[in-house]
Amino acid sequence: MARLPRINIANIPQHVVQIGHNNLNCFFDDEDYDFYLASLKKAADQYDVNIHAYVLLPNAVQIIATPNIPQGISSMMQSLGRRYVQYINHRYQRSGTLWAGRYKSSVIDSDAYLLTCYRYVELKPMYEGLVDSPELYAWSSFNYHTGREPSDLIADHRLFMNLGDTHEDRADEYSAMFRFRFDRMLLDYIAETIKLGQVLGGDRFTEKIEQIANHRVRPLKRGRPKKKDKDEQSSSSGTTTA
Repeated sequence: MARLPRINIANIPQHVVQIGHNNLNCFFDDEDYDFYLASLKKAADQYDVNIHAYVLLPNAVQIIATPNIPQGISSMMQSLGRRYVQYINHRYQRSGTLWAGRYKSSVIDSDAYLLTCYRYVELKPMYEGLVDSPELYAWSSFNYHTGREPSDLIADHRLFMNLGDTHEDRADEYSAMFRFRFDRMLLDYIAETIKLGQVLGGDRFTEKIEQIANHRVRPLKRGRPKKKDKDEQSSSSGTTTA
């Protein structure tokens, strides 16, 4: 199924994914991860994007963010991509592409799915077999959201803020969400929406996005168009049957 046109609307969160070329590593040591996060901070500030959650995997990046201006995320990712590729090529005396084409993204119905997407992103290192527990992975926002570490990168979304009056209260409430296993069908649904660039949300939210974006954001139904019967064909051609 073809990917849909990318949606770049202000003030609506997006799930952003960028994968290494041929699924190969794009981070090679701690200095690379640190440089990427510092560059992400600069690009987010420059293009007025709020970063809510992230994970840097050896061969991929996943980010939950809200642009405050149209095209904010696309501008941020272009700037970030160029800066990081130049850094890697210079540091390791290499050339050529680092990423597998353009980043993928899907807009999120925040009230229904935003905090679920936080969990999806921050559990990735565990599901990929990199660690036994998410707090053991240094390159995600999990330890910020659960109160273990500060962060100058994260801008809290109102839904996270609504979890409690203090950061400690919010961290406790957020940590409690990880007591339950992630539903497999929900995992697959989120993965599919980001793969195809679809909207993560219900029909009402999707209709709202289509109105704002002024183009279709839902895939066309599969299958061939329904054949007309003989009477319909005759009618449409202006002829009549005896």
